[in-house]
Amino acid sequence: MKIVFATNNAHKLMEVQAVLGDAYTLLTPRDCGVTEEIPEEQETLEGNASQKSHYLRDRTGLDCFADDTGLEVEALGGAPGVHSARYATDGHDFEANNRLLLKNLEGVENRRARFRTVISLLLGGEEHLFEGIVEGRIIDRETGHEGFGFDPLFIPDGYAKTFAEMTTDEKNAVSHRARAVRKLAEFLHSIEK
Repeated sequence: MKIVFATNNAHKLMEVQAVLGDAYTLLTPRDCGVTEEIPEEQETLEGNASQKSHYLRDRTGLDCFADDTGLEVEALGGAPGVHSARYATDGHDFEANNRLLLKNLEGVENRRARFRTVISLLLGGEEHLFEGIVEGRIIDRETGHEGFGFDPLFIPDGYAKTFAEMTTDEKNAVSHRARAVRKLAEFLHSIEK
């Protein structure tokens, strides 16, 4: 089954394809002729995921899904949250975002944080939402070179290394996105029967 995933991020595409498996072929917006930036102007992860999936469905007419992910830091009142990708700048500048997060947590003892992903699936005109959460903590310096975003600063509970030090398989075993995608996959498999 072919389904459009609202991302052109190769890391994200690889992570999601690994969880979904061979039963699904993921198409990117670019594969479908959508080259413009997909709007995400809402104030919640749910709102952004929904806005992106509806935009893509309107442009392609195909079944699709979109996700939005945020890092929610307890000591920062849940920030950066929905603004995670554009925390420090208007663009997706991961290094600047990480520097700002570390600056904002200087001297802060409570380093508790969680990654939260919300997926909006539009299938046959109906919307379905799926959520994945992983709890953990923010360390005081970047460690590791895998993944993207805040991965070099986040250690999930029960682990001694950051997401950026994990292999794709290790990260997919515990990550927020993988948890949400597994719920999506279970749903898709359940309606196939």
